[in-house]
Amino acid sequence: MKLISWNVNGLRSICQKGFLAFAAGEKPDIICLQETKLQDDQVKEEQMVPPGYCAHFSAAEKRGYSGVATFLTRKMDSSVQRQSKAIGSKRFDTEGRFLITRTKNFILYNVYVPSGTMGDERQSFKYKFLDVFSAHLSSLSKADFSKLIICGDFNICHREIDIHHPAEAEKRQLSGFLPEERKWMENFLRLGLVDTFRLCHGDIKGIFSWWTFRAGARQKNLGWRIDYVFVASALAKKVRKAGIMTKVTGSDHCPVMLDISL
Repeated sequence: MKLISWNVNGLRSICQKGFLAFAAGEKPDIICLQETKLQDDQVKEEQMVPPGYCAHFSAAEKRGYSGVATFLTRKMDSSVQRQSKAIGSKRFDTEGRFLITRTKNFILYNVYVPSGTMGDERQSFKYKFLDVFSAHLSSLSKADFSKLIICGDFNICHREIDIHHPAEAEKRQLSGFLPEERKWMENFLRLGLVDTFRLCHGDIKGIFSWWTFRAGARQKNLGWRIDYVFVASALAKKVRKAGIMTKVTGSDHCPVMLDISL
């Protein structure tokens, strides 16, 4: 099963920049998108969903904000047992930040973690989101947890090798590389999850998934690795390949991918 996850910074925008051709060329079984910025009444599937896929959206109440989407091939869609857009938190379930897809063999979480770059209030919101998400995962049964695949934009660099300027980011106390965020990521992994990119590539440096639009950052590879695909440790041996598709443009993020035998 091939999965691609991508923060597209607007689904309308990415469709004007070759998204449909990209999907046709890669032929993944599942495409998870973050920051679609669409409400249900704005979706026109024939224009924004690759042919041969069934589309599922989770939109924010606020227009032009957040939103995730999961596209499944028709064969894959037929295996879906249940989908959910919520984890039981009134504060976050209206933000369009979760889409959970349950099948017999896996439970897929498509997640868009809030950014904290707009100030202390948003950073506090982010911390609360992370705590609620961890508590939700901890409440899952052992059987369900063992089937987890979690992908999306986490807006956190886990380690120094995941950011191009760790010393400067630490000195400037940049959101996304704060000690509390990195500690949360450590605890998140200790729940029993595996970072599939590191599983396959070890401590390779200089591979990022997001670059600011400013100052030619992408051309200079001044980036951050904040987009992930995690799997439950029980699934780690089934991972065939994981990667970051740094040459794919159209957003300030690039896609990340997982190939797994299920």
